[in-house]
Amino acid sequence: MKGNQRRKAGTESHTIWLFSYREHVLKELNINLNPDSKLHLYEQIYIYIRDEIRKGNLKKGEKLPSTRSLAQFLQISRSTAETAYDQLLSEGYIISKPHSGYLVAEISNLYDMSGTEERSRREKEGFPALTSAMQQAPGISPESVPHGSPETGTSGRSVFADEGGDSSHSSSSSAQDAMIDFSPRRIDMSQFPYSTWKRLSKENLVGANSEMFSLGEPNGDRSFREVIAHYLHTARGIDCDPDCLVIGAGNDYLLMLLRELLEQRESSLDSGTGKVVGMEYVTYLRAYQIFRSFGWDVRPVRMDEKGMNVASVREKGCSLVYVMPAHQYPSGVTMPIARRMELLAWANEKEGRCIVEDDYDSEFRYRGRPIPSLKSADSSGSVIYIGTFSKSIAPAIRVSYMLLPPTLAERYHRGFSFFSSTVSRLDQQILGRFIGGGYFERYLNKMRTVYRGKRDILLEALKPMRTGFDVSGEDAGLHLLLREKTAPMSIADARAREQELAREAGKAGVVVYPMSDFAIAGADLERQSARATLLLGYAALSAEELRTGAGLLSEALMGRNARKKHLT
Repeated sequence: MKGNQRRKAGTESHTIWLFSYREHVLKELNINLNPDSKLHLYEQIYIYIRDEIRKGNLKKGEKLPSTRSLAQFLQISRSTAETAYDQLLSEGYIISKPHSGYLVAEISNLYDMSGTEERSRREKEGFPALTSAMQQAPGISPESVPHGSPETGTSGRSVFADEGGDSSHSSSSSAQDAMIDFSPRRIDMSQFPYSTWKRLSKENLVGANSEMFSLGEPNGDRSFREVIAHYLHTARGIDCDPDCLVIGAGNDYLLMLLRELLEQRESSLDSGTGKVVGMEYVTYLRAYQIFRSFGWDVRPVRMDEKGMNVASVREKGCSLVYVMPAHQYPSGVTMPIARRMELLAWANEKEGRCIVEDDYDSEFRYRGRPIPSLKSADSSGSVIYIGTFSKSIAPAIRVSYMLLPPTLAERYHRGFSFFSSTVSRLDQQILGRFIGGGYFERYLNKMRTVYRGKRDILLEALKPMRTGFDVSGEDAGLHLLLREKTAPMSIADARAREQELAREAGKAGVVVYPMSDFAIAGADLERQSARATLLLGYAALSAEELRTGAGLLSEALMGRNARKKHLT
């Protein structure tokens, strides 16, 4: 614990009196803060209040103390209290209302679905954080990362198109002709520890034996799957059996393998199970195209500020849904706990329903701790979890993983183990050393700092546009959204307006990405309204490029007065 996150030794038990305006009674809560815990103080506060809400001890509408009062009662800094509340807000456990303060949110269908109580107990006991836990990976000892110059171009930056990027995006101005390209699909490789990767590669070859060059296990080497399982447990809260993991070269391969598993389920399941897919109407288009290539019926569903609309899922008759609950791409929406529980309840209503959770860029969160995965709350085997290292390390790594529910994992081992692994054993060993040796954790922390800094620069540079546009999605991921301040309009009208704004930006030498470029074809949904929205990716741009691009965008979309104000 650092700075104001560490509490001086003293009394560890504090009593907080919460005024419940709903019941007009006083409610007494005891929060025990342990200064010696491996958890930050804000995490201890967050876990306690979260668990009280889960248990039903704190009811919908009950008022929490202000951050100032909480800090005074617990003798901590106000920023610590604010961080705890920010995390609860992000996950949807509480809401903030003007002039009312913080209130407990409505959470229906909230029940213990995956050992929640046991996980909470481990958290309270100070379960080790990712760095220390990863350093305990079997057979791998952490070493210091050598300091070396990254092998980049003269600009010091190297960028790669994301393997998850959509190739179908359009713009009035091509990236080659543009002065600034706010692509949300590119990342910054200037900080990558190339020398460490080289050294691990060399050590791996030196220690390799003839067995290393044999075919290997079809779902990935056991040692590598154990490293991934350990990472998912510590970083995403998932209790993962390595035998349920399948390693593959990119999400495309894993989705195609999943198709085979779902297509050939036992005949006792409902006819057509897995063939009616629900996806949010703006989504990761590559997954949409893959599902369509299977011959499955992909149906766009409505979404709101909480993500996928479960009522729309039911209306569409879906038997499988594809979601990104931690940070939906491209909308940037984080699905709150109540909506997650509603989605899990939908999956449990009928045998054969399932959820594909794509944990896209969940590693990059700039406020509070990472949002728990949907899979971590799944006890019925409804969630199929997919993750990748394309954003967090490099697209060229081409290593993804799929965590299957036990029933599907059993079917995989029984009928599909003849598929050879699509990831080289040498690559698995190198990446396993990189993760297990603590290098991935350190690199990830460094890139969070780098991307947070770039995000802050862009937010500051976009201030002149705040009179005409709202900014959202900035708390996570590698892009943010500019949403025009107009009355909601039809999807078709919003699409036309976005294309108009993109053309104006293109004339000024800036490439921006309309939200409608990510929409499923024909997704003009009834009762769905929208406002013109542009995506601005910032990961691959330098500070100078971000400032220049924002200035040009202000001039193009807000007029010369905005440009003049920006320069001064």
